[in-house]
Parts: sequence; structure tokens; C-alpha cells
Amino acid sequence: MMTRRLLQLFTGLAMYGISLAMFIRAGLGLDPWDVFHQGVAGKTGLSIGAVVVIVSFLVLLLWIPLRQWPGFGTLCNAILVGVFADVGLALIPEFSHLGGQIGMLAGAVLLNGIASACYIGARFGPGARDGLMTGLARRTGWSVRTSRTGIEIVVLGTGWLLGGSVGVGTVVYALAIGPLVQLLLPRFTVPETRKVAAGKGGDQAGGPGVGEPSEAAVSAA
Repeated sequence: MMTRRLLQLFTGLAMYGISLAMFIRAGLGLDPWDVFHQGVAGKTGLSIGAVVVIVSFLVLLLWIPLRQWPGFGTLCNAILVGVFADVGLALIPEFSHLGGQIGMLAGAVLLNGIASACYIGARFGPGARDGLMTGLARRTGWSVRTSRTGIEIVVLGTGWLLGGSVGVGTVVYALAIGPLVQLLLPRFTVPETRKVAAGKGGDQAGGPGVGEPSEAAVSAA
């Protein structure tokens, strides 16, 4: 079971980074956080992968006042998504015609949905940005939807002002990714193992993995 979880985690994070590169190569607009990442990369001269890693760890600092604790998957997410985004950009060509751009965008959305379901379903902890949304919701009493919307409006607006790409892809992602992850997550969620309590003659649920998917985490994906 642990082997499956680790394989699913690393595969999901690799696919997530590649999907980010596909969104960029499609040239039709990015999701809010990646609009921000692209804007910062354009202003600093850093690769977008390096910006993703740096922003991930800065966001994790915001977990401290929210009393959020990262899981193993959280730290892997913070490092590997950016690494694979740069790998994807090195391998995937740009498309100059609309048909190729639309196909690349559709593939990016689908791959991103599968990737999200994989790493969330592995139950090793949420990504830094997902944890910020759910932590803020828990500490303030706001809904996850409200927390997510507020954060993403801020990062989208900031990224756009910095020169990040906003377009039809931004809208497609916003409309499609939630239902897609909700559809796929049950197929990829690794079930909890159950242990028999010694000497008690009954089942006792094994402790949940740090940050295993909850309704809030799914909503924030």
C-alpha cells in the first residue's frame, strides 16, 4: 500500500508540473496561481519552475499563524512541481496555430485534473496553496470557496499586473478543474488500512495520513 501511495504521489506531482508547462505552451491563459508565477518569472528573470518552488515555500510560512502542518507530500509538492514544470517547458514546443493551442489546453486541463486526484488521493498532505485555503477557512470560519476565491482574486490580479497570461484558458481551468477532480478523486484515493487492536478483538482504524483528502481539500484542488 505504501509503495502505491508513493508512486501515485510522485507520478501526480510530475504530471502536475508537466501540465503547467502545457498551459504555458498553449498560450491561451493560465490558472490564477500560475498567472502570478509567470508574472514574477517575467520580472525577475527566474525560470517559472524556480518561481513555483520559491513561492511554495513562502506560502508555507503563512501556514504558521494558521497552525497548519505540512505533510511529506506537501514538501514534495513544493519542490517537484516546479522542477517538472521546467522539464516540460524544455521538452514541449510552442504552438503557433489555434488548433494546436486548443488541443494543448484541453490536454493540460485533463492532465492537471488527473495529477491533482493522484497526489491528493495518495494522502500525504495537501499542496502549499491548497493548505493555505483550507487553513484560512478553518481559522476564520469562512467557507473554502470564499477563502479560495479571495486568495485567487488577489494572486490573479497581481500576476496580471506583473504581465502574467490571462485568457480563455484561465476561464476554462476555473470551470473545469473542480468537477474533474471531484469525478476522478474516488478512483485514485488510496483507502485507509485498518488495524486490529491487539487484545481488544475488534477493528480500529489506522491513523489517517497527514492531510489526507477531506471535502475541504477536494474543494480547494
